[in-house]
Amino acid sequence: MADQQAQPSGPDLSQGVAPSDFSGATLLGHVGDEDVLLVRSGSDVFAIDAHCSHYHGPLAQGLVVGESVRCPWHHACFDLRTGEASRAPALNALAVWKVEQEGERIFVREKREQPKPRIKGAIDALGRIVIVGGGAAGFAAAEMLRRQDYRGSIVMLSGEAVAPVDRPNLSKDYLAGSAPEDWLPLRPDDFYSDSAIDLRLKSKVASIDPAAHQVVLADGKALPYDRLLLATGAEPVRLLIPGADQPHVHLLRSLDDCRAIIASASGARRAVVIGASFIGLEVAASLRARDIEVHVVGLEQRPMERVLGPEMGDFVRSLHEEHGVVFHLGDTVTAIDGKRASLQSGGVLEADLVVIGVGVRPRLALAEKAGLAIDRGVTVNAYLETSHPGIYAAGDIARWPDPHSGENIRVEHWVVAERQGQLAARNMLGQREVFDAVPFFWSQHYDVPINYVGHAEKWDEIEVDGDIAAKDCVVRYKRGGRVLAVASIYRDIASLEAELAMERGALAA
Repeated sequence: MADQQAQPSGPDLSQGVAPSDFSGATLLGHVGDEDVLLVRSGSDVFAIDAHCSHYHGPLAQGLVVGESVRCPWHHACFDLRTGEASRAPALNALAVWKVEQEGERIFVREKREQPKPRIKGAIDALGRIVIVGGGAAGFAAAEMLRRQDYRGSIVMLSGEAVAPVDRPNLSKDYLAGSAPEDWLPLRPDDFYSDSAIDLRLKSKVASIDPAAHQVVLADGKALPYDRLLLATGAEPVRLLIPGADQPHVHLLRSLDDCRAIIASASGARRAVVIGASFIGLEVAASLRARDIEVHVVGLEQRPMERVLGPEMGDFVRSLHEEHGVVFHLGDTVTAIDGKRASLQSGGVLEADLVVIGVGVRPRLALAEKAGLAIDRGVTVNAYLETSHPGIYAAGDIARWPDPHSGENIRVEHWVVAERQGQLAARNMLGQREVFDAVPFFWSQHYDVPINYVGHAEKWDEIEVDGDIAAKDCVVRYKRGGRVLAVASIYRDIASLEAELAMERGALAA
């Protein structure tokens, strides 16, 4: 694999290419041993590193939108002029290269000095910003504040034992054993001290006093703020059944949770996963990668039917069954006695390891106690500001006015949380941007990725383009003839185009 990766792609751009060499908006080439992507946007030609800084996705297979390029895998977006990762999930900028035109040929020979991100509006000279939460939204906000050249104080209060990690990996590659732990941190530990971000781990916040503009910690100390971001996230739903507190019974949310599951998996022959949700089935796939027999118990008749519909649900089930997973649907576990899991239907499953994945609930206690408006989440306006001026909310707890569905929605997606954290940071600096990003998430099952853009809680029509069973499809979820969401398998450009159409309000049918 290393030798394959070392092979440069396409033409040598340092030797020049002709405009006729472009087959579309992009041309993949190389300078030395580095892959470089040439991009035509209007009359301009840009050169940028060819791989996404998130999971190394091939930008040559992505979508050019104005002066940006979007990654086909997880919809990160990069500014072609500056290389800035302008939309999560990518956080690191890409190198940009100097483009020179000599006669009829285009040359790329050297990297440009990294330009600074383009900052909109004035930087507010606030004294202190406090962020409550150490997950996707909280981290993305802190990182964006420094990227926007905010020079005031940032205090980040995290209940986690470790600095922010790439949480989606915990149910996917890391749990499967195919990703090392050093891939997980979103930034190395010295990033926080180097960036003057006061990250306080294992911090418990007792209350918020909006009138006094302070956060009260569990030890009674008060922490003043000028702006506050609530990014408390969600916590796994715990099953109140006998035996759920045993050492071999696990939830999955944190890195410590994942480490505990991996430790229990060592030497385990059979696992029971309770819940046929995205997390539950990703865990099932990861445990199968460790050659553990897996049984999935779920109340639903089809896995993921509530989100993906019946045909996609049947496909997901058959995909897992092809890999040896045994389903017990329309059923639940009523008790765990040692290594025996009793089913409501009367059966018993032996299990060396049990993972409970029956959903999460938003952590709203702090917001409720502070008197903020609550509606099955923390109510925020289009700028992600809560009912109390100066307090913002982002991530799993935030319910915002979604311009695409026309409803107030709350979603529990990693990319949404990061993008909300980034926008909340800019708005805390006075930029007043509306949060109008189209929700996006991806789920990985063995070698099959499922991408989903939009938000459809209910639909009256499902339109399938392609063949779901052949893993080549676009599935549109409609209500009243209007497309609310699009799921896809190996149709990356179609997924990106659907996201763009939703942004532009063009998916009417």
